[in-house]
Amino acid sequence: MKLKVFTQDASSSSEKEFNHIPTFEGDKGLDAVRQVVIATQANKRQGTHKVKTVAEVSGTGKKPFRQKGSGTARQGSRRAVHYKGGAVAHGPQPRDYSQKVNKKTRLLALQRVLFDGASEGQIQVIEKLTTPAVKTKDVNELLKKVQPTGSLLLVDDVFEDNVVLSARNLSRVGFEVSSNICVLELLKHKNVLITEKGMQTLIARVNGGE
Repeated sequence: MKLKVFTQDASSSSEKEFNHIPTFEGDKGLDAVRQVVIATQANKRQGTHKVKTVAEVSGTGKKPFRQKGSGTARQGSRRAVHYKGGAVAHGPQPRDYSQKVNKKTRLLALQRVLFDGASEGQIQVIEKLTTPAVKTKDVNELLKKVQPTGSLLLVDDVFEDNVVLSARNLSRVGFEVSSNICVLELLKHKNVLITEKGMQTLIARVNGGE
């Protein structure tokens, strides 16, 4: 599959063939993408929400008034859910939201997202991400040559400190290491700019490499 490859200063670009990018037809792999995205989001939930039950809420256990003769409904405790300061009925309790997705499903989802991004021109390649000094303006001008607007995910094998320090103040820019990039991060950003070395690592991953 051919992708646009920019020179190091993004002054020019050319088409380059990247072999071994998986190809798909129809809807194959889309269900895996959905499953992986849902699981990734669920695994980020802490599940520490908690309300107090009648057994836990502070308050007296004394009967508020006598059982009969008051003309109102009988009451057993001021800790009941309908009293101010009482318990909460059927409220959230701590729980584990995590979901397990097997390795083959995660690999299929990553292959599908990579194929869709490459096919639709959302993934572009740059020879190398580098800057001689920590200067946000320089990196911003470089990225504008590649993608003037919209969110942009930068992907590399190992980021230079100058690049991270220069681009971290740009709200539209995100960072991911190619050996650890996930499906959700690729989908969150409208465009992806990946170095040639990072692309080689990512292609190796989607073809079964670690």
